[in-house]
Amino acid sequence: MIAASAAILLFGPTMAVADAQPAPDLPAQLVEAVTRDLKISPEEYLRRADIAQQVAAFSTTAQRQFPQAFAGAWLNDAGNAVVALAQAPGADQAREAAQSAGFEVRNVAKSESALRGEKTAFENWLAAAPPEVAALVRGVVIDPVNNAIAVRVDQAGLPLPSFIDPSRVVVTAPPVAGERVELNATPVAGDGNGALAGGDGYASVIGRSSLRCSLGFNGTDRAGNVVNISAGHCNPDLGTAGTDAAAAVYELNGDRAGAQLGTFSKSVLGAQDYSIIRINDNARPRFENNLVRVPGNAPIAVDGVATPVVGAPVCKSGARTGFSCGIINGVDQTVQVGDRQMTQSFSANICALPGDSGGAIVTGRLALGISSASSVADYPICEIPNIIGAITGDVPQLFAQPLSVVLSDNPGLAVRTN
Repeated sequence: MIAASAAILLFGPTMAVADAQPAPDLPAQLVEAVTRDLKISPEEYLRRADIAQQVAAFSTTAQRQFPQAFAGAWLNDAGNAVVALAQAPGADQAREAAQSAGFEVRNVAKSESALRGEKTAFENWLAAAPPEVAALVRGVVIDPVNNAIAVRVDQAGLPLPSFIDPSRVVVTAPPVAGERVELNATPVAGDGNGALAGGDGYASVIGRSSLRCSLGFNGTDRAGNVVNISAGHCNPDLGTAGTDAAAAVYELNGDRAGAQLGTFSKSVLGAQDYSIIRINDNARPRFENNLVRVPGNAPIAVDGVATPVVGAPVCKSGARTGFSCGIINGVDQTVQVGDRQMTQSFSANICALPGDSGGAIVTGRLALGISSASSVADYPICEIPNIIGAITGDVPQLFAQPLSVVLSDNPGLAVRTN
């Protein structure tokens, strides 16, 4: 499924365990994942997801109205929204607006624009650094919780710019790139039947090359074609996307490829990681839904599109490991995955394994992102890295492609919602 990658862990969840009660409209597998991984109730999961989008909307306005004072926003360990403000023109008005919205306000030294300046300065420094140093730096992200820049490196002791806080330099193993699970089967004939949803498996095939991935979000393109939005690296032949020779997508029946579902109409792999799969006319009815699920089980219905927020609860669905949940710990970050550099990605402490790539990530009932890269893709099951993480603090990390960026880059592309 997904490329292995290391993590930038900005902060870990320390939420209190809550009694799990069934939540309306949430499938049993999602309820199980929420209570197991987040240790909160489904109702609390929905509340926190909603609060995160409220503070995300506030942040969009604050960035524009109070650019010198606004310093970021996140959810704290209790699931409440925090807005950070620097002492600068507009701070008093921003404080009043944040408190009126019910958000906690924290005073910090640097504005978000100042932190973005530091991130840019670091990237410029990295571009000019000796190759042997630059090769050991794997990513950089604004850390609003600590009002600093966080840097991920392969080894300790690298000479870094003085404005980088040493406590925000995280040493991790280098990531391994590439979709490494192949389907050793020849596609078989068949029309297929039944709805297909985010999290269901598919095989992408061209010639003798084949990969196994997970469907993302169902939608339509600007011409009204039915599509599914999945991962770019799930296309075994990027150069043919959108042509008559494009790789084909097939339904997965166990370890065999079943009915052909469509072809790759667009695939992007580099700064972004997404594919738009155009669905064949005979399979259209199977994709005319807004569902995400564990394959073969009851789904959750998507009713909107969300913005990543640090501290927000998120859950991914994939054909390999089903639903698993975590907390967003980095947004709008740059991370090196193999020989490519992803930008604008977000990450969460979620285990994902080969076969989960391209699968849907939700927060509450909202579409959020596409699974792209994992720090634990070399493990056979999630229980092993989860136990190691609980002991060492080096928890699994999932890096993701924000859906909002995909929609922005493709005018007229839309995700199916209620």
